[in-house]
Amino acid sequence: MDVDIKFCKSAFAHGYTEADIRLAIDNAIYDGYLEGDKDAENKRLLAGFDQRGNPIEIYYNILDTVRVFHAMEYRNIHNKLLENE
Repeated sequence: MDVDIKFCKSAFAHGYTEADIRLAIDNAIYDGYLEGDKDAENKRLLAGFDQRGNPIEIYYNILDTVRVFHAMEYRNIHNKLLENE
């Protein structure tokens, strides 16, 4: 993703760094809308790996720029999305 990225303070709540998040974005294994979410038009889920090779999930939206608002350890509840890729 070669665009300007803004990071909300909440993106770092689980200890991930900007470098972790950027690496996951640049090497995403999934990037799509969240199905069944009432704000799905403007909320996306991205799955990738941090600098230690651990899977993480990143939530972001695109307003005037890409705005990352959450990053956390990847949860298996998203495996169904990965199977469809």
